[in-house]
Amino acid sequence: MSEQPEESRRQAGGELVIPVMAVAFTIYFITTILDSPWTAQVSAFLIGGILIVLCLIFILKTALAVARGPASSGFGNLLGKEDWGSGRIGLFAATIGYVLLIDRGGFTLTTFLFLAVSMAILSRGRRLGLITLVSAIMALSGWALFILAFDTRFPRGWFEETMKAVLANG
Repeated sequence: MSEQPEESRRQAGGELVIPVMAVAFTIYFITTILDSPWTAQVSAFLIGGILIVLCLIFILKTALAVARGPASSGFGNLLGKEDWGSGRIGLFAATIGYVLLIDRGGFTLTTFLFLAVSMAILSRGRRLGLITLVSAIMALSGWALFILAFDTRFPRGWFEETMKAVLANG
């Protein structure tokens, strides 16, 4: 096997930032819900377990590419010109906005906005009607499952309070 020059190899180190952070956050999250009701634990272990397995597969695949030669462990591609066009910075800003606004806006509306903005960025603004519909269905499904059915402690906002009143008063 011939060794490729460093400059011609794909820099894969930057690709590992999000999976490594996802594994760390998932482990942290799982440790914080150990005293929670079993429904929260089941959801966290199921979703967290899938996320960890997928991230570990990606990390292993990347490590093998570095070991075999077509990739290097460099971080030169972590932030560049293509990030402005790819939407990576927009997705990062949407995520920060979601984290900052969820307590004030509530789970359902903030999740709807985050999903709609994220999908619009990823699709480069195409099919906005479909994006709005899918975002609404996903946010309402999250509300129905986590807040209505499981009564989790997700942030309540205008939508959640209005639906609580509507459902209580028929």
